[in-house]
Parts: sequence; C-alpha cells; structure tokens
Amino acid sequence: MSQAHNPQPDSARLDWIARWQRVARRIRVPLGFLAAALYMFELWRRAPRPAAVAWSLALVLPGLWLRGYAAGYVKKNRELTMSGPYAHTRNPLYLGSMLMAAGFAVALLSWPVALVLAAGFAVIYVPVIASEERFLRATFPGFADYCGRVPRVIPRLTPARISGRKGAHGAFSLALYLRHREYNAAIGAALLYLSLLFLRPVIGALVHRLR
Repeated sequence: MSQAHNPQPDSARLDWIARWQRVARRIRVPLGFLAAALYMFELWRRAPRPAAVAWSLALVLPGLWLRGYAAGYVKKNRELTMSGPYAHTRNPLYLGSMLMAAGFAVALLSWPVALVLAAGFAVIYVPVIASEERFLRATFPGFADYCGRVPRVIPRLTPARISGRKGAHGAFSLALYLRHREYNAAIGAALLYLSLLFLRPVIGALVHRLR
C-alpha cells in the first residue's frame, strides 16, 4: 500500500500489530543478511541457467512496472489514492516487490531462496500492511468503502468504480515517481542481474583462495 508513511498505532496498548512490528524490526536486518548469504551460496553452488534468467524477467519486469506505476499515483498521508493501480489492489507497491522477489528466485531455480524470501515478506509486510490499514482507516473516512471494493493484495481484473471521492480520479505523475525515488528499484534489479552474470566467478575465486 505505502499510502501512509511510518504510521503509528492508534492505541497505547501493545497489541499484536505493535508486538509483531517490534519483532520484525529486530529480525529484518539479520533476515536480509541471511537472504544475501543464501543468494551467494546458491550462486556459487551452480551457475544460473540462461532459460531461468530469461523466464525471471516475466516476473521482475511487471513487478518493476507496477511499482513505478503505483509510485506515480500515491500521495502519502495527503490523500487516499484509489485510482490507477490502486483501483485494482490496495497494495500495488508491495505486490510489485513480491513479483520481483519471486522473479529472482526463479532466476536461481532455488527453493531455499524462495522460502527465505517468502518468510521475509510474511514477517515484514503483514504487520506493516496491518499498521498502514489502521492508520488509513482512522485518517480517511472512505477507506472502509474502498476496502470493500478493492482487494488487499491479489488484484481484481477490472478497476473498481469509485466516484465522488477525492483520490478516486487521477493520472500518473512523473514528479511523484521521481519524488518517491522509485527508479532505485530499477537500479537494484539491474545490479542483481549483473550479479547473476559476474558475481559467481568472483565468489569462486575467493573460495579457491581460502582453501
């Protein structure tokens, strides 16, 4: 979703969302290191297959496009965006990230990498989405109606018809795309594909030197 920027729980009590967020903050960095280490191990263990890398683009490119498209619509904390990709799914940015992660798991043909990435998304994104929805529900009166029309993650095929509300109609804004620095996702994806091509020989040389 990412329509809210670092929303805070609306209750002082430590409920399940707050507890889960606290755990997620603690394990996010170690989980990232684990995913990176596993990625390099799998890359060293066997060379990526060209066909798998090519098929991965069928997930990574739509994921990049969806993230960039959504970034050109969303106005964090200022407006409940319900147009563009937000008329199909309430969380197009996160869905795009999931597609990209799945694509790189396909590129490596690695079930361990896929499982670690899936666990990471579950641990990190579930409390984030829950917290954002709480913030948006308390901030924007039309959010409950919006939730009834648009799925949380899996997109509907046709855009939801929402009229008469601010944020229901809009157009892609390059200025918003640039403001959110969504081009960093494309840079990161390019670096990952370069690593598929050139990192394995470097890892092999390091392992050989350490033996």
